[in-house]
Amino acid sequence: MQSPFANMPPVVKNLIIINIICFLPSLFYSHGFSGNSDPVAEHFGVYYFNSPLFRPWQVITHMFIHGGWVHIFFNMFVLFSFGPAVEYIMDSRRFLAFYFICGLGSIAMQMFVQAIEVHAVTGGITIPLNYANDPAVIAKLQAIYYVPMVGASGAIFGVMIAFGMLYPNVELMILFIPVPVKAKYIIPVLVLYELFLGVGQFGGDDVAHFAHLGGALLGFILVKAWHIQRPKDFRS
Repeated sequence: MQSPFANMPPVVKNLIIINIICFLPSLFYSHGFSGNSDPVAEHFGVYYFNSPLFRPWQVITHMFIHGGWVHIFFNMFVLFSFGPAVEYIMDSRRFLAFYFICGLGSIAMQMFVQAIEVHAVTGGITIPLNYANDPAVIAKLQAIYYVPMVGASGAIFGVMIAFGMLYPNVELMILFIPVPVKAKYIIPVLVLYELFLGVGQFGGDDVAHFAHLGGALLGFILVKAWHIQRPKDFRS
């Protein structure tokens, strides 16, 4: 049998391999082999910039850390499905830059939203001494300051947006939808759904939806700014 990596362009292939390798240590903790929380996420996930746990390298390392099987499977499946076509159009060097810029854009957007949330309850974007005595406010601020964000989803959303812009008429099969839907329809719907979830802030939802939107926004801007177009002879 031919390897699924055989015809895959180098950046997508290596990104998938690195993400899988970085996920392996977390299995030790997620399967109960240790009574402690996952130190991989704690040290390499990214925290709010004013958190005492924030370190500069986390803005890069968080893109290679995932919070479970579903998280990494979805991200790598999307990268495997859409990434090669986008890398083919951009070339490998530019695609690598695109991927990381979208990832950085996602964390910038997430921190911007977190700063707004901190400002709403403290009057500033950092926590002053004796900042609050309301348990609900304290819990919200603790979640911002002490819960790391992990995952490649911001960069992945950038790749999805690029695919939708470069191959708008490619038909995609979506779970629970029995007929194929063109990329130019389904991908904007996914972005709007992320916006709805981010604004709604529904209880129990711990997904950084605005990070996804930040990656999508940077993906859109870069495709436009770099004047990236698919080959003239490609029909979709």
